Formats: sequence, structure tokens, C-alpha cells
Amino acid sequence: MLALQLSALAAVGPAHAQEVIVGLAAPLSGNFATLGTQWAEGARTAAGRDAGARLVEADDACTKEGGAAAARALVEAGAAIVIGFLCTPAVEAAMPILKEAGVPVVTPVRTGGLTDQKARTGWPVYRLGPRSDDEREAVADILTRRWRNEFFAIVDDGTIYGRELAENLRAAAGLAELEPVFTDTFRPQLDNQIGLVGRLRRAGATHVFVGGDRSDIAIMARDAGELGYQVTLAGGEALKAEDGLVPLAAGVLMVGLPEWHDLASPQILQALREAGVEPEGYVLPGYAAVQLATGAVRVAAEDDRPVGEILNDFAFDTAIGIVRFDEKGDLARNIYRLFRYDGEEFVEVE
Repeated sequence: MLALQLSALAAVGPAHAQEVIVGLAAPLSGNFATLGTQWAEGARTAAGRDAGARLVEADDACTKEGGAAAARALVEAGAAIVIGFLCTPAVEAAMPILKEAGVPVVTPVRTGGLTDQKARTGWPVYRLGPRSDDEREAVADILTRRWRNEFFAIVDDGTIYGRELAENLRAAAGLAELEPVFTDTFRPQLDNQIGLVGRLRRAGATHVFVGGDRSDIAIMARDAGELGYQVTLAGGEALKAEDGLVPLAAGVLMVGLPEWHDLASPQILQALREAGVEPEGYVLPGYAAVQLATGAVRVAAEDDRPVGEILNDFAFDTAIGIVRFDEKGDLARNIYRLFRYDGEEFVEVE
């Protein structure tokens, strides 16, 4: 179904709207309290700018027991929708309780099974963020399109992370009738990768995807430069790590997520800073979750429909851009993008 677009801020004039009770569940104590606090601060700022929104909070402690307790507390508080649950054990324990109460949940948890099993569980869950497999799907999609006419190679470091990225790219290339000129698994964490780089050059590779971490890719780029080998290296979001002993060279490509603050409008960023909140980590997704939650509840009340139907049928204009969910409750588009390192930061490639 083609989604209708709804501005969560303008769907119903907040100053004249009925009160919307939004439940917030997050780890507000314990080891994950920093992330939970970021989510809560974003949500509180958004709710504070909406005269008709009331936020009810519960600490889920990032545990199974905490998730169930938070769900029961929020149902008792009359929440029409719940946002949060940043950890898989917490949200999985909460969902049966919230399903029974008819309360949908908007969560940033990446675990694929949460929505993959929706037809079986009937859980009213919606994912405000990427799935766990979105990165490898994006690597395959972006690079097979961009490297169709290049002599490309695929190598990985043998870890689960690196191998999954590489194997998915190889499979996608095969379906697109593309053949890498070289594939291999290399030994990571060496002082140099001269041998691997030499084999890549002899194979004629002009572009190389590396399923590995930033330090190994930095060493490969350095060694290629010392050999006078002109090659474009690319990796996944592990490239966002800090530099090791060898700094990352300019020109390396990354398939990764944009920074949320790069997607937000100056007005939203200003509102957060005026509230003393830095737009880092989960702050902006928490802000956006309140926007779409209040918008969905108000339209559901106007149309006399379940909130879940509104989440299924509408796109929402939020602090992190237009959000629309597919039939499983995942984001309708993969938000991973291609970036190039300019020597200081990753800049999106148009």
C-alpha cells in the first residue's frame, strides 16, 4: 500500500489536541544507562515541545525481567504507544504483554527476528533504525551497482563479521553476473599486508572490498601506496573506529550509517541545544520516536482506527527524515549510504 505522508508535528495542532500518553522504556540505570539516557533526553525534548504529549517513563534495565516489568507499568499508566526498549531481551519479554494490551512499540533494536517472525507472533513492533543485516545488504547493493564496470576483488579477515559482508557481496555479484578478479581470506592484525596487496595488484584489481576492521584496511592502503599501486579500498561501518598505529588514508570508501545529526534540521538541533541536550547517540531517534508516536495516536483517534494501522499506512515526517514502515514493521528503506574518507572524516558520496 502506498503510504500517505503525515507530519507528526502538524497532523493535529498540538496546542488544541487531546492528551497523548507515550510510554518510554529504556535502560535508565546500569551498564547501558548512557544509551537509555540519550534516548530519554531526545524523547523528553520532543514531548516538551508538544503541549498535548505526556511521557511516562519506565526503566527496563536492559534485561528480560526489566522489560516485562516496564511493559506492565506502562500499560497500567495508560500508554497508547510505547517507544524504546534498546536491548533484545527487554523488548522480547515486553512484547507479549503489550500485544495483549493492544499497545504498539517503536524500538531501535536491530535484531532481525523481532520483525521477521511478526506473522507468527503478531507482535505490534516497529523498528526505528536499521536491521542487523542491513549493512551487508547495503554493501552488496551499493558496490555491485557502482563497480559493475570495474576490476574488483573481495577479501575478508575470517571473522564472522568480515566473512558475512564478503560472502553476501560475492553472492550478489554472482546474481548480477559479475566475477571478482580475486578473492581471499587474509590474516588480520599483521604489521603489514604487503603479500596480500601484491597479489591484488597482480590480479589486476582496481577496487577491493575488505571485510575487516579499520586498522587492517589502513595498513593495506599504506602498503599499496608504498608499492605505487593505485587501488580503491572499501569496507563496512567498522571503519568508524578510531585510528590505530597506522592512520587511515584519504580515499577509502565506507558503506555505513549517516550521523543522525546530519539528517536533522537546524531548528531541531537548536531546540535540543537550548534544552541542554547534545544531539548524540540515541538522542535524535528518541526525539523522532515521540514525533511519530504522537502523530500516529492522534490520527488513529480522528479516524477511529487502531494505532498499528496508522503506523502501517502512513509515512512520518520526523527529526531524522521521513519514516515509513514496511509490512513487517521494518524501515521501508535501507538507510546505509556510501562515504569517502577525506583524511579527517567520512563524506557522503553523491
